[in-house]
Amino acid sequence: MRCSLGYFRRVFTLAIDSGYQQANVVILPKHLAEDFEAFCHSNPAPLPLLYRSQSGETSCLPLARNADIRTDISQYCVYEKGHLVETVSSLQSYTREPRIASGQQAVNQSHPWSDMVCFYLGCSFGFEGKLKTAGVPVRNVEQGRNVSMYRTAVTCRSAGAFSCPLVVTMRPVPAALLNAAVEVTHLTPRAHGAPVHIGEPALIGIKDMSRPDYGEPVELQPGDVPVFWACGVTAIEAVLSSKPSLAFSHSPGCMFLTDVPDSSTSLITPPPDSLNGPNIELSPELTPLCFLVSHKPLLYSLVSQRAAARIRHLEIIIGEDPGQRGIRHLFTEDELLHSCLALSHSTSVAITTGFPTYVHSPHDENDGPPGAIAMATMLLSLGKQVTMVTDRRSLERNQALIDEAVKTGVLKTTIPLVTFEDTGPDAALHFLCHHGDPSKLRYDHLVAIERCGRAADGHNYNMKGVEVKHLVDPIDNLFIAAKDLPGITTTGIGDGGNELGMGKVKEKVRSLIPNGSLIACDIPADYVIIAGVSNWGGYAVACGLYLLYTCPSHQRYLRRGLGEELTTSQEQLQDWTAHLPSVDKEESFLSTLMQFGIRCGITGHLAMKVDGLTFHPTHSDIITKLREVTL
Repeated sequence: MRCSLGYFRRVFTLAIDSGYQQANVVILPKHLAEDFEAFCHSNPAPLPLLYRSQSGETSCLPLARNADIRTDISQYCVYEKGHLVETVSSLQSYTREPRIASGQQAVNQSHPWSDMVCFYLGCSFGFEGKLKTAGVPVRNVEQGRNVSMYRTAVTCRSAGAFSCPLVVTMRPVPAALLNAAVEVTHLTPRAHGAPVHIGEPALIGIKDMSRPDYGEPVELQPGDVPVFWACGVTAIEAVLSSKPSLAFSHSPGCMFLTDVPDSSTSLITPPPDSLNGPNIELSPELTPLCFLVSHKPLLYSLVSQRAAARIRHLEIIIGEDPGQRGIRHLFTEDELLHSCLALSHSTSVAITTGFPTYVHSPHDENDGPPGAIAMATMLLSLGKQVTMVTDRRSLERNQALIDEAVKTGVLKTTIPLVTFEDTGPDAALHFLCHHGDPSKLRYDHLVAIERCGRAADGHNYNMKGVEVKHLVDPIDNLFIAAKDLPGITTTGIGDGGNELGMGKVKEKVRSLIPNGSLIACDIPADYVIIAGVSNWGGYAVACGLYLLYTCPSHQRYLRRGLGEELTTSQEQLQDWTAHLPSVDKEESFLSTLMQFGIRCGITGHLAMKVDGLTFHPTHSDIITKLREVTL
């Protein structure tokens, strides 16, 4: 039986203990109703539409019995032409027509109550009880404060008259409990679902967390991470920006209380014509997992259990060691997954390769370029900017290789090819940043694949311990400089321990790899991908990115829950699939390398071999296995 809920709704702090789901409410003139409904469908995370009333309807039977929207919220906001004009405890006075407030004109004659349409939207207060049950502290409740709400720099998808920034709520969550918080809220898609951002507030345009735009500041405790969920107050921003002559909403933090128990997984299942909430599959394998992507700035990302498992399978495949180099000793779990997540969040990627193995020209081996091109073409198909960084001695030849790769369809389109020289102490800074300004990054991710890396003694060595420093430009300096530049993440891909980036595992290289004490690269990368052949690492990155971009959980997180279509279109899927590594493409590019005189690094022969292993069946089998896991 529904009791008098006015008492229970009077303060936000009772929301977690009320036992019932909450709803945001917006009331608009009916001529705007179609536009606003489309706006909700285009932005399902902040605006999960639970019910749209008929014109003039004061009840909402699918959500609550005996409800009257004019009196069942403790405080309402009244807007006229995009301005908040007053807050009231009841809307009953607005049902009498015309309304003439003291000292005002009769502004409501054109919009009697019978002309108004109510929209009920899911609310994040609906999952706070579940967080508490899962052992996740709800800091705003602990501190007796309204939840913090912030206007972001993220723009919602516009629809008709409605366009506005996304509003988010922030709840501090202990780092060790992030997965629990993500899983619990993922299971409540009609209460905003999983977070849309975890980490540094500035990344979504929040400059000062101590000054929320709505609600009250909530303090982080030691070990807490700021977690942001899409917020229904986005609807209020939409009202302010569209400037209707008259509109109403709940006052932020003062919610409409439904009859639906808080224990319900989804908010409600009314008839199809009355519920327009997001249709989100809640299969356990699609439950998101949370991974730390960057410390500088702090950023976490989400990926479904299914996609994560497949990327981990890719990592196992490339870990095969047919050359018996002992690279399994260098393996660290989830480096491929972390690197792919960081690349997924990137916008501009610089890739470098080139390992001089021979005294005759050309010096470089054929391990590295195929993997670099495979990553580049997938990144390009995902809309990233890609630049190749090469040695000056190889510039002309590598440009010809890129042109040939485009011509044969191995590479999606041509990409810039640049060199780096150490012209002074700030050379790396000016290369990585526009005008040497750390706030204006030229690249946000650096990838080195089979790139000769500097050892502890300042020299560069091949696997036999032969010094080759005179054949490489100081591209290592870019990775060194990147460590001190917030916003740049680095990845190193290698198969021996002397490659750029392998400084992260240098102690293992020194003790477990032949000649390791001499050849071990001293320069670390944030993520190190170990493969039996470095090219395989590049292929796996391309496949991992494909899996992330076809993962609904990850795509929703990247888009902040915005966009009517959160699933990949068939046309987009076909394009990404076409740019995956394939046996035919990789065989074609290896043949091109032969034509340019680039040899097998182990045998020194101009042959269809990489690291002494024939393309068929060894490399072709690895590519086939990677594709089978990916597709």
